[in-house]
Amino acid sequence: MEKITGKNNNLIKDIKKLLSSSKQRRARGLFVIEGERLVFDVLNSFYDIKYFLITQTQFDKNKKAADAMVQKSEKSFIISEEICDKITDTDNPQGIFAVCKIKENTFSSLTGKKYIALDHVQDPGNLGAISRTAEALGMDGMIICGGCDIYNPKALRASMGSMLRIQVMETENLPDFLLHAENSGFHIYAAVPDSDAEKLTDTDFSGSSICIIGNEANGISKEVLSVCSKLITIPMPGRAESLNASVAASILMWEMLR
Repeated sequence: MEKITGKNNNLIKDIKKLLSSSKQRRARGLFVIEGERLVFDVLNSFYDIKYFLITQTQFDKNKKAADAMVQKSEKSFIISEEICDKITDTDNPQGIFAVCKIKENTFSSLTGKKYIALDHVQDPGNLGAISRTAEALGMDGMIICGGCDIYNPKALRASMGSMLRIQVMETENLPDFLLHAENSGFHIYAAVPDSDAEKLTDTDFSGSSICIIGNEANGISKEVLSVCSKLITIPMPGRAESLNASVAASILMWEMLR
């Protein structure tokens, strides 16, 4: 393994850019994961690893997993603690990083029955939490249009690795995607805070279903609403007018799968 000690190393500069910029990630086709759990989780994902970077202390502590990462990565490096502090995106860096290749969106058709769709969900914490719940409950995948970049470091951390394992389909045109799904036999449900909508608890999810969660501030767009089979709502007898996007998604997915 090569050693990197200089903070002005070009690879280190590139990693900083990838961590901070969605535009750079998409242009380079690369994203960065950081931390012991996430990095070693990638061993069990379908992502290819371009670079693996680790401090000597962490390599000695996690030798078996680190050796596996070295075998799976195109190139591996030992980095100094100083460099770790320079490139980290966290307050308490663990000294383990991986640069992975973004997968092309090759999902041409829906292969399962239950999906959650996100219409411009912006908050990385919400995106990560929704993916974690989706994987835990056994959803077949996620459909994402706009909003937070799925390779955002905060979203990846909030997902606890789920974003690396669950099927994620990205689309720039959610209405067209949903129309195609409807023609393939899917029922399309839009979750709205509207007392006139059908109660979630009365909704029949026995068939192939997609349920949509909207943007935190503006909800589901009019264009997406226009192609939905049915509007549904979570009954809220309390005084709150709405729920956090990830909380609403969790309730919806639970009802879809029970």
